[in-house]
Amino acid sequence: MQIGQDKVVMLHYVLRNDAGEVLDKSEADEPLAYLHGNGNLIPGLEEALVGRAAGDKLSVAVPADKAYGPHDPTLVQAVPRRAFEGADVKPGMRFHAQTEDGPRAVVVTRVQGDMVTIDGNHPLAGQNLNFEVEVAGVREPTTEELEHGHVHGPGGHGHDDDEDDFEDHED
Repeated sequence: MQIGQDKVVMLHYVLRNDAGEVLDKSEADEPLAYLHGNGNLIPGLEEALVGRAAGDKLSVAVPADKAYGPHDPTLVQAVPRRAFEGADVKPGMRFHAQTEDGPRAVVVTRVQGDMVTIDGNHPLAGQNLNFEVEVAGVREPTTEELEHGHVHGPGGHGHDDDEDDFEDHED
């Protein structure tokens, strides 16, 4: 079975930045599961996976504009420390801020006096991403997975224990 719209895909991956540093990777016995074509992966990686099948291995270079987009300086702002309701705010801390566009995850990048600088960009915004990928399996989704727009069970969202009937391969 090939990867295409609304197929459940299991991936092993290693993600590196342009300097070759490992930013993320799947666990050896727990591939990432996602529902293809439903916005669960960055666009550049999803595009590269179309037509692939269990056992396929590939390297994918995803430019920033097909990953998390460019770094947006308008999402960096200084706010009064009092906005954090008495928290001992330090750089690196993460919060959810209410914005005109709804809730947004932000990270504290600087604390100076009574002002706190926060950044609402995704931590990988503005970066090219490099993936080493192995397709571990591809299957049809359940009706519930299609309705919810994401995978349930092992490697996916944990609503319940759906069957794990992926097409596996032997090395």
